[in-house]
Amino acid sequence: QVQFVESGGGLVQPGGSLRLSCTASGTSVSIYSMGWYRQAPGKQRELVARIDPRGSTNYADSVKGRFTISRDNAKNTVYLQMNSLQPEDAAVYYCNQPFRIPANYWGQGTQVTVSS
Repeated sequence: QVQFVESGGGLVQPGGSLRLSCTASGTSVSIYSMGWYRQAPGKQRELVARIDPRGSTNYADSVKGRFTISRDNAKNTVYLQMNSLQPEDAAVYYCNQPFRIPANYWGQGTQVTVSS
């Protein structure tokens, strides 16, 4: 049974940083592409960052240059380093595997709030 457990969210001031973690079980973060998604109130869930099995990464234009996705194969965990956070980055952040989209399963997500 696939499970993703996201953590690391919180309240941060504009310009601040957070590092999100997503630990997977029942699947491998190194064999399959992994993605970080976010959903703000009243908006559709969107893909913000993706890493493929070779380590190649892609980012939404809105986060390019500020967010970095990485993974630790030994820990079966994917990370999202978020710098220069802005109020528009506030959302619930989820991880998943792009090949599962549209997905029947999503983890509980981790809330990111950006406010002064």
